[in-house]
Amino acid sequence: MKILNREKYIYRITLLGSLINLFLVAIKFLFGIIGNSSAMIADAVHSLSDLITDAVVIVFVHLSSKPQDDDHNYGHGKYETLATSLVGLALFIVGIMLLYGGVEKIITVLRGGSIAHPGIIALVAALISIVFKEIAYRFTLKAGKIVKSQTVIANAWHHRSDAFSSIGTALGIAGAIFLGNKWTVLDPIAAVVVSVFVIKTAWKLIRQAADELLEKSLSNDIKNEIMRIAESKYGVSEIHNLYTRRIGDRIAIEMHLRMPGDISLYIAHKRATEIEELLRHHFGKDTHIILHVEPLKQEGKYIDPDKE
Repeated sequence: MKILNREKYIYRITLLGSLINLFLVAIKFLFGIIGNSSAMIADAVHSLSDLITDAVVIVFVHLSSKPQDDDHNYGHGKYETLATSLVGLALFIVGIMLLYGGVEKIITVLRGGSIAHPGIIALVAALISIVFKEIAYRFTLKAGKIVKSQTVIANAWHHRSDAFSSIGTALGIAGAIFLGNKWTVLDPIAAVVVSVFVIKTAWKLIRQAADELLEKSLSNDIKNEIMRIAESKYGVSEIHNLYTRRIGDRIAIEMHLRMPGDISLYIAHKRATEIEELLRHHFGKDTHIILHVEPLKQEGKYIDPDKE
C-alpha cells in the first residue's frame, strides 16, 4: 500500500472511530448523569480520552508519513512510536482517575455513607457502548494490521479497553439496580475493576513505545529469520554483528556477512543486493538494511587469494 493511500486509509478508519466515540461520549455523560451512575460517568471520561487519542493518531501518522530528508535520514517513523506512547500515557491517566473515583465512593459506603442508586438508563448506555466499541475495535485492529501501524493497533486496543470498561460498568450497574439499595456499592466497584484493566493496557502500550524509542532489538525469532534468509544465498556464511531495531512501522537491519575472498566485487555486490531484496520482500519494502561484506577467515585470519 502506497504511503499516500496508507495515510488516507488510517485517516478514514480513525475518523470513523472518532464519530463512534463522539456519539458514545454524549450518551454516556447524558445517561450517566440522568441515571446517577458514577461508573457510567467514569466510562464517559474513558470514551472522551478515546477522542483525544484519535486526534493524536491523525496528527502523528501524517508526520510519520513524510519521506526522509536531510534532517531525518531514517525517515519520520518514530513519530508513530511517540504517538503510541502518548496514547498509552493518556490511557494510564484515565485509568488512575477511574481508580481514584471508584475507591473514594467505596470508602464512603464502608464508612456508612450512601451513594446514588443508578438508573436503568445508565445500563442501556453501557450495553450500547459494548456493541459499538467492539465493532470499532475490530475494524481498527484489522486496519492496523493491514498498514502495519503500531499506533493504529494501539488505538484499536484503546477501543477494546473501552468495551471492557463498559462490560464492567454494565455488570456493576445491573447489580446495583436489581439486587437492591444495599448493593449500590457495586457501581463504584465496577469502576475500580475497569480501571485496573485500563491501567494494564496503558502500561503495555507505554512499555512497547519505550522499547522502540530506546532502540530495543527485535526478538530472537526475527533475528533467526533474518539470518536464515541471508544464509540462503550461495556462499554466504558466518553472519555476525547483527543489529536490529524498529523505526515506527518498519524495521532496520545491520549485519556483517562473509563470502569467499576469491569472488569479484561485482559478484559480492550482486549477492548482497539479492539478500536485501529477499529481506525487503519478507519484512517490507521500506526496511532499512546495511550489509557489510567480509572475506572468509581461516584459522582466525583473512586470506588474501592473490597470495595463495
